Amino acid sequence: QVQLVESGGGSVQPGGSLRLSCSASGRPFRSAMGWFRQAPGKERALVASITYSGSSTFYLDSVKGRFTISRDNAQNTMFLQMKSLKPEETAVYYCAAAPTTSLPIDVRLVRYWGQGTKVTVSA
Repeated sequence: QVQLVESGGGSVQPGGSLRLSCSASGRPFRSAMGWFRQAPGKERALVASITYSGSSTFYLDSVKGRFTISRDNAQNTMFLQMKSLKPEETAVYYCAAAPTTSLPIDVRLVRYWGQGTKVTVSA
């Protein structure tokens, strides 16, 4: 069993930055990981994902150039650096792990989810 715990969410003004972290514990496994987000009334959607080695990444078109996903396997931690945040990116952000080597991560392949961390972008 693997537990994923997110941190780093909060409130920020438009144009601001936040850095999300996802700490993994439990049985180690080689997996791709990613960040999904879910706004009220909307489906959960992939924002970014990264392979186990970190050599490949995927980004939603709307976040390219503003968000950076990374991971530190020695620390079992994944990060999402978010810059130039927009009000429409207000959502609960979820960390996910999937036993796949292919990106982007298909939500149906996600085996483990974190509990989510809320990001609010508002003036």
